[in-house]
Amino acid sequence: MSNYSAIAALLVSVFLLISGNGLVNTLVPLRASLEHFPPLVIGLMGSVYFSGMLAGTLAAPSVLRHTGHIRAYCAFVSLAIVATLALPVFVSPYAWLAIRGLLGFSFAGLYGVIDGWVSAKSRNENRGRLYGLYQIVNFAGSALGQRLLVVDAPNSYALFSLVAGLFALAVLPLAFTKTEAPALPETARLRIFWLWTISPVGAVTAFVVGAANGSFWSLSPLYGLGVGLTPQTLSLFLTAVVVGSALAVWPIARLSDQMDRRKLVVLCSGLGASVEIALWQGNMLSPLAIIALGFILGCAVMVLYTLAVAQTNDRAGSSHTVIVTSGLLFLYCAGAIIAPPIGSALMTQFGPTSLFAMNGCFHAGLMLFTLWRILARSQAAPVPRPEAPSKGRLGVP
Repeated sequence: MSNYSAIAALLVSVFLLISGNGLVNTLVPLRASLEHFPPLVIGLMGSVYFSGMLAGTLAAPSVLRHTGHIRAYCAFVSLAIVATLALPVFVSPYAWLAIRGLLGFSFAGLYGVIDGWVSAKSRNENRGRLYGLYQIVNFAGSALGQRLLVVDAPNSYALFSLVAGLFALAVLPLAFTKTEAPALPETARLRIFWLWTISPVGAVTAFVVGAANGSFWSLSPLYGLGVGLTPQTLSLFLTAVVVGSALAVWPIARLSDQMDRRKLVVLCSGLGASVEIALWQGNMLSPLAIIALGFILGCAVMVLYTLAVAQTNDRAGSSHTVIVTSGLLFLYCAGAIIAPPIGSALMTQFGPTSLFAMNGCFHAGLMLFTLWRILARSQAAPVPRPEAPSKGRLGVP
């Protein structure tokens, strides 16, 4: 069976799942703004979501080891459905903070299943392409989710029901697949320091992407409304980011299979920082210019996590995919927890455009760090395959 057919059912499930998640991630801050939740609370909802994901990264390896990929996937989807249906029932800041945490926990488990499945079915020479295909489906689902915002008013119950329905449908392809699921992980322990020794660039990229993306998806609706975009134009801006990501990820991922992936991290993070400096001047830009910059931003920075996963798995080997997936997601969540409250505070103090001043600093720092690592250790040197981490090594229990 080819690598592509081995993940076909998974990709259909991912498309449905991410369509629902793309809609709810935009709907929640928009609805919270319409309900007059304080800006700090909206920023905290982003942090709580990723705090739930952080907890999920600790639980996912154990759940996967004891139940297998498909049953774990179904369990995490069920939690996401319940959390989504609770949102329009309990419209209050405290309830939504708790519900967002539960959604984050659910999606950490789901991403653990999905990323581990893709990693287990790939090899070094095609890992970028398989992850690229996976990300194209991911971004396509997210783009559809953004557009579904126009189906009904944000203050209606219908959009939340639509999200729950998409989540439920996402179970069916994997429930009926005849493809053999990946082998169960050998260990349920998370090893962050071990991950750092394997790929410093992969670890730092995951953290920075979490900080920048977590802030973007939590606070970009406030940025859009703050610079005068209508809800419809805001939807186009977010869709442009996702479309840019979907179009760029395949050529970048394929190119990364043929060269030092770190050089592409430098290129993409540098371009992203430049675009974010332009978006920092959002009050002086037309809506069309903001949408165009959103497209370029998607092309540049939304593929960085794919490069981080591929770079780290290249060095770790196929027997450690669950450790790598959970570890990188842990670092992603750590960045996404820290950054949104900082971004929210900056936006309150200096205006909505300061979101992109902060993210521009993140990506410029990643570019400089990766350049330093390239100079410190050439990719041309042989890279020893690390052994499985022993129980005595430092890490996250």
